[in-house]
Amino acid sequence: MKIYNDMKIWMISGSQHLYGEETLAQVRFHTKEIAEYLNGSKLIPAAVEYKGIVTTPAEVTDFCVKASADESCGGVILWMHTFSPSKMWINGLSVMTKPILHLHTQFNRDIPWDEIDMDFMNLNQSAHGGREHGYINSRMKIERKVVVGYWKDEEIHHRIDAWVRAAAAVKELTGAKVARFGDNMRDVAVTEGDKIAAQIAFGYDVYGYGLAELAAKVDAVNEKRVDSLVKEYETAYTVDSALLAGGSEHDALREAARLEAGLEDFLTEGEFIAFTTTFEDLAGLAQLPGLACQRLMEKGWGFGAEGDWKTAVLVRAMKVMGHGMSGGISFMEDYTYQFDPERQLVMGSHMLEVCPTIAGSADVKLEIHPLGIGGKDDPVRMVFDVPAGPSLNASLIDLGSRFRLIINEVETVDAGHELPKLPVARALWMPKPDLATAAAAWIYAGGAHHTGYSKDVTTEMLSDYAEISGIETVIIDSDTTIRELKKELRWNDLYFTMKAFSGGV
Repeated sequence: MKIYNDMKIWMISGSQHLYGEETLAQVRFHTKEIAEYLNGSKLIPAAVEYKGIVTTPAEVTDFCVKASADESCGGVILWMHTFSPSKMWINGLSVMTKPILHLHTQFNRDIPWDEIDMDFMNLNQSAHGGREHGYINSRMKIERKVVVGYWKDEEIHHRIDAWVRAAAAVKELTGAKVARFGDNMRDVAVTEGDKIAAQIAFGYDVYGYGLAELAAKVDAVNEKRVDSLVKEYETAYTVDSALLAGGSEHDALREAARLEAGLEDFLTEGEFIAFTTTFEDLAGLAQLPGLACQRLMEKGWGFGAEGDWKTAVLVRAMKVMGHGMSGGISFMEDYTYQFDPERQLVMGSHMLEVCPTIAGSADVKLEIHPLGIGGKDDPVRMVFDVPAGPSLNASLIDLGSRFRLIINEVETVDAGHELPKLPVARALWMPKPDLATAAAAWIYAGGAHHTGYSKDVTTEMLSDYAEISGIETVIIDSDTTIRELKKELRWNDLYFTMKAFSGGV
């Protein structure tokens, strides 16, 4: 079974009747074989379905209308096996609403040097058929992913995998709901944003709720449910003795379980995919829901602290992209630096809400400590160190005229220290290309202090997601320089300003 078993990728090839029925029969056979081969690939996480070939403007339009209307279709793979005149694609492409991947391949890997003739050339002419197709997409300013190479190569499958995962996230957010408990943290700019613009760009809707509605759900949780969750905690994590039955803080653990159950009931009944909280609005709750947020992220919900709905949805989108992978995704925040020239590091954490999916094999402890913020009872939280490995941080910001997705590739490292007085989940990383350049680039780009952190999701997945959604992407990696990044930001600003002025065409 595929990871995304509720989503299909439709594949067709383009041709024309100029070549005769015998050639078209071969085009159908080749297209079907490639589609079935891709469908059988363990690297491609959704089913690829062969949908035939198109040879006329009416067939192209019919395919595009059907793909756009089918809820199970998450995207389309288009291959120009022969020469498919691109004017016949105009009407169809103008109504296509699903993500497009242009697979520029050919059935044969090698040129048959001793046997090649004009019949072979007429059948296997993707080399220029794909260029014709590329022209009309560029002329119509259609966002699509172009993947070039032999269809059996694993590298091609990896690139398709990234696009499929991005398409799955786009599909997930279309019509999705986000619950926002309270407002954002007061006077903070970056957690604000235009919810209508977000719904237009991404398809999700943000709903606001007072804490009384959540508190009522929490109060309604019965004791057997709390008992069950406490037992689950004791099995899954290393629970501090003070939190165990008979311990001085056992009631706090039960209250944390009650918060989790109430939150989960609210989100499940309302069919929400992500949620936010804020420590400045906790009326009716005994403690800031730290453990509850960690646990619900572990179960798949997106989360943003301090009312940050944009990051909450980004975390959920990244969880969809990383589905079936093992590294994990979490809400994160850049907290403090080490400027030692021999080992410059960023410490990432949050007050409480870091998802244990990024803990790997690390020991996850349940502890209780004073928070010193929020004015409520001491909250229970998970404490762990994130293991080393390639990772990234991503931030979605609202610039007023557009959304920008900022991605920084980082290398998570071992702390080499115990950190006995820091009772939170934490990660240490070396940003690429280095701390000074990465931090300056992030600040120039307007990146938020809240991020989605992942050891699974790749830059390619997020870039594909941004392109499908029609938003700007800024990548900070080993090749970044401040001089070139500042140029890129200025060019991007000009491009998106002109795009908005021209109506997006």
